[in-house]
Amino acid sequence: MQTRAYSGRTLLLELMALVLALLFLAPFYFVIVNSFKSFGDLLVNSANLPKSLHFENYTRVWEITQFPKVLTNSLIITVASNVGLVLISSMAAYRMVRVPSRLNKLLLLGFVSAMVIPFQSVMIPLVRVADWLNLMDNRLGLVICYFGFGVSLNLFLYHGFIKSIPLEVEESAVVDGCSPFGVFWRIVFPLLKPMTVTIVLLNSLWIWNDFLLPLLILSSPDLRTIPLATYSFFGQYTKQWDLALAGLVLSVTPIVIFFLAMQRHIIEGITAGSVKG
Repeated sequence: MQTRAYSGRTLLLELMALVLALLFLAPFYFVIVNSFKSFGDLLVNSANLPKSLHFENYTRVWEITQFPKVLTNSLIITVASNVGLVLISSMAAYRMVRVPSRLNKLLLLGFVSAMVIPFQSVMIPLVRVADWLNLMDNRLGLVICYFGFGVSLNLFLYHGFIKSIPLEVEESAVVDGCSPFGVFWRIVFPLLKPMTVTIVLLNSLWIWNDFLLPLLILSSPDLRTIPLATYSFFGQYTKQWDLALAGLVLSVTPIVIFFLAMQRHIIEGITAGSVKG
């Protein structure tokens, strides 16, 4: 009887999970299916499968948005931001963990508190400061802004993970003659791989799909990222849904492939980072 009850409960939970999965996958269905329709067919019935596949939507989007150029811009900004955030956050977190002074504890509290500040509240001051520092309308300026907004969460995750690394490992390296920098780069940083992969994934999903910050910092058409290029299909009076949806498919494909290839590291890294020292 208990086995039957348990099986029935498990089946009910699986059905509920399946319904939720279909609910969350429904937007992907509409985006992909309608990206192959003509504008007229899309307006008549957006839920039906396309009567004929209009691959010219993708070719037109490729040409109009200059997709190779905007793809390169997004890749440069995402990779550069990830490299800087990983280096800054890992080194800062290591110092805060291994030197638990009152100042470092206050700094950690400040970084954690900064995570709850909404971007919209600092949007205008950010633009003014970026303009004063000549960071407007260049990729480096945008990357530096991502450093400021991303370091809090990254440092918090690294901080929890580093506390789980035994101090004896570092002490053994010091006895063998390793310098402080050598201890970090040769011993500690390789052990941070699960958390580093997790942080890179989270940062990539955020930076690749970010729209508002690049819109504020970048004004030159040659520096547009993929979200900015896709936004060009949404005008004040007309919206080119057939091209816009094809552009959305092109924009999310690289990051979805990257996420699916690396997703197994997310749970591992976050779980490991939750260990308290």
